[in-house]
Amino acid sequence: MEVERNFPCHENENGEDEQEQAPRKAKGGLITMPFIIANEGFEKVASYGLQPNMIFYLMNEYKMGVAEATNLIFYWSAATNFMPLLGAFLADSFLGRFLTIGFGSIASLLGMIQLWLTAMISRARPPPCDQFTQHCKLASPAQYSLLLSSFGLMSIGAGGVRPCSLAFGADQLDDKENLNNDRVLESFFGWYYASASLSVLIALTGIVYIQDHMGWKVGFGVPAILMFFSTLLFFMASSLYIKQNASKSLFAGLLQVVVVAYKNRRLAFPPPDFNGYHRDKCSECTSPTDKLRFLNKACIIRNPQDVSPTGVSVNRWNLCTIEQVEELKALIKVIPLWSTGVMVAINISQSSFPALQASSMNRHISSSFEIPAGSFGMFTIITLTIWVILYDRVIIPLASKVAGKKIHLGVRLRMGIGIFLSGLAMTVSGIVEHVRRKKAIEQGLGDNPHGVVNMSALWLVPQNCLTGLAEAFNAIGQTEFYYSEFPKSMSSIASSLFGVGMAVGNLLASVVLSTVDSATKNGGKESWVSSNINKGHYDFYYWVLAAMTFINLIYFVCCSWIYGPCVERVGKSGVEQQNGFEMEKLSVPGTPC
Repeated sequence: MEVERNFPCHENENGEDEQEQAPRKAKGGLITMPFIIANEGFEKVASYGLQPNMIFYLMNEYKMGVAEATNLIFYWSAATNFMPLLGAFLADSFLGRFLTIGFGSIASLLGMIQLWLTAMISRARPPPCDQFTQHCKLASPAQYSLLLSSFGLMSIGAGGVRPCSLAFGADQLDDKENLNNDRVLESFFGWYYASASLSVLIALTGIVYIQDHMGWKVGFGVPAILMFFSTLLFFMASSLYIKQNASKSLFAGLLQVVVVAYKNRRLAFPPPDFNGYHRDKCSECTSPTDKLRFLNKACIIRNPQDVSPTGVSVNRWNLCTIEQVEELKALIKVIPLWSTGVMVAINISQSSFPALQASSMNRHISSSFEIPAGSFGMFTIITLTIWVILYDRVIIPLASKVAGKKIHLGVRLRMGIGIFLSGLAMTVSGIVEHVRRKKAIEQGLGDNPHGVVNMSALWLVPQNCLTGLAEAFNAIGQTEFYYSEFPKSMSSIASSLFGVGMAVGNLLASVVLSTVDSATKNGGKESWVSSNINKGHYDFYYWVLAAMTFINLIYFVCCSWIYGPCVERVGKSGVEQQNGFEMEKLSVPGTPC
């Protein structure tokens, strides 16, 4: 069965001919950029500024143990990393980006106000007590509910703001009639990411410093005020924005393939020369690939009436296109390699233990100034930023000049290097903690978790730098890998996969921590992750993570080998670089995808 396809290429999803676009309205443009970037920047300063010291707030004010408090932070981080996926779906399918960012900003503001109230109202948390020397009263269900709901609102807010801000800003500048359109967008992306990095640095230094020196009331109040300005500035420019309506969602399209393939599961596979597959208008693909063949049944035209006179599927829950099927196959194909990044995410999420280590070490860099314990994460961000600049502007150009040809590290090689560096970071973390704990016992601080060991906290810098390098190689490599392997229509999925990996990593980090805690405190023994850092064995915990990471590296090599060759970059000249070799990209009409 073959369906004739003499339809115009420029039709919308309903098969209607598109008319010439109306003149661009006098909205959008550079005038909207300060409001959008300020919204994202203030949101990042406010939210990231709450995380580093949260372990101390939960332990000191809510009388939680290290394992319980860290697990709660893991769950909060997992929700914060997962919600942008839901936010992107709602923005694409129902609300549009403007409303999604607006609702997200309001939710974040309410969450931060609620967290600030837990610090302002003494009855909102347990009474003061030293959990190491006294039997403390735990938080009541109402007190826990107030705390957890504040975390939940902030996660919902992040899910609305973070996946939409960049795309919403691009909507304001994307003018196809402007000859400098690409340069304008490139400049915006550069300023956007620069402001994001600066916001995180301000959060890890300024906000953490305020919390350390002015207390929780001011330390939580400042982020709430910043979030208020973030929300206010965004809505102030409402009349200036270009607000695009929601359209079909790629997530829904992928789900449709699964549903239709299941409906057609009893359908026999057609012969190789079968031409009755449904495809997008003007598509060069006449049949799907043979991999994961069971999904091909989703695009078989069983009844010609399933296709409208304009060539569009009457009901996409009954008939999908070849392109939809191939998009789902591309996603399934990268899942094994994606899963290797989860271990790196587990290691990156270990922020509570370094903060506890730093609080027990000498953090003075002069007689009058000491680095806040929660600020050592800034070395991770600084290392990542410096390496990206050096790699792109110095190392690669210099290596290419010496070699006499263009040098490019493949994305999978960078991902593997990142996994190795992540394992090395955990190994170094364990060594530093082993030395710190030994010195604490020698100095008579074994029973005093509040004591300061005569050892410089700057010994924590190398592990943070290694973590930054690991993230620079693996995280950036992952994102580039997804963008290069997926069709352009799946760019939203490509940008979401790393965040989903972080969310899964946060959840599995909680599983690992709980398992280590329960396994090591059996028989009345002191847990490796004891609330008393000097009695526990955080060094052993770090080494467990290091061993898991190096095992994961072997798993990565196997997954990479099974995956086979991949297209890493396609330049404007139509030349693909595959496995280090340049090949001209040929497009032959009427061939399988």
